[in-house]
Amino acid sequence: MSSYKDLDVWKKSFEVCIDIYQLTQSFPKEELYGLTSQIRRASVSIPSNISEGSKRGKKEFIQFLKIAHGSGAETETQLMLAYR
Repeated sequence: MSSYKDLDVWKKSFEVCIDIYQLTQSFPKEELYGLTSQIRRASVSIPSNISEGSKRGKKEFIQFLKIAHGSGAETETQLMLAYR
């Protein structure tokens, strides 16, 4: 692997993160330090963990991918909450 930027999973998670930022701009201002911030941080964690893990050994990379996967589930749950 030459760069984490070549990984499809990183590319897709990066785009999701951009989409999350655009989506949350329309959230109520009173949620700026609550749900908006939490969703943004969780979504940023996904490509961040993939990129950081890619610079470590194989075993650690797998652990970082698991963390990224968990952040994806966290983001999904928060978006479901925001929707309702």
